[in-house]
Amino acid sequence: MGTNLPHYGFTDRLSGNRSETVVQFKEDFLGEGFFNIPEMNLIKKLLRISKQGITFHGKTKEKVGKKIETLSWIDHYDRLLGLLEILKELATSEEYEILNADGVALAVDAKENERINTVYNYIRENFKEPISLDEISDQVHMTTPAFCRYFKKNSRKTFTKFVNEYRIVHASKLLAETAMSVTDIAFESGFNNFSHFNKRFREFTGKSPSEYRKAFKNVITEG
Repeated sequence: MGTNLPHYGFTDRLSGNRSETVVQFKEDFLGEGFFNIPEMNLIKKLLRISKQGITFHGKTKEKVGKKIETLSWIDHYDRLLGLLEILKELATSEEYEILNADGVALAVDAKENERINTVYNYIRENFKEPISLDEISDQVHMTTPAFCRYFKKNSRKTFTKFVNEYRIVHASKLLAETAMSVTDIAFESGFNNFSHFNKRFREFTGKSPSEYRKAFKNVITEG
């Protein structure tokens, strides 16, 4: 999962996963420009694609998964080498799928990080309630027209569309992990109109909420 991409844990009652290993690092953790050297081209491409979310499967999942789990108990030097080895294997693997082709991410220049983070954090804390353009514009001290232009330029989508996609990501998690009714999930995810929720969910995932839940359960069962 790349930077600024809404995501949740994968330990839930349907997957059967009781624990997870998380590795977090900044893109410049080895120094500014490290991933710009020719030897790192493939890994740099991997990090760029990760802003859309990537899932690995097959032998890559099995092999790399074991290596990730060992990172927690080896010494710092071997941990660093192990992480680079893992990134190389992921970067050269063909056993992967992009989770979100359109991207629910905010990829921006470093100088804009503070403002974008303010917007993103506000969405995360308030997405279950209506968020007006005037309200979010105030958070970053901009006029509403200026904010709309700014957000569209940096995210390549309108603020309303981005918030709806964030809500759909949350609804997907509830559909996968809980037995809540689809109607309750719609309202719990910030949609105050059920038909609007159904329409937006299908646009984003290609399935209705019920079809999505059924497909997810089938994947878990087959796995």
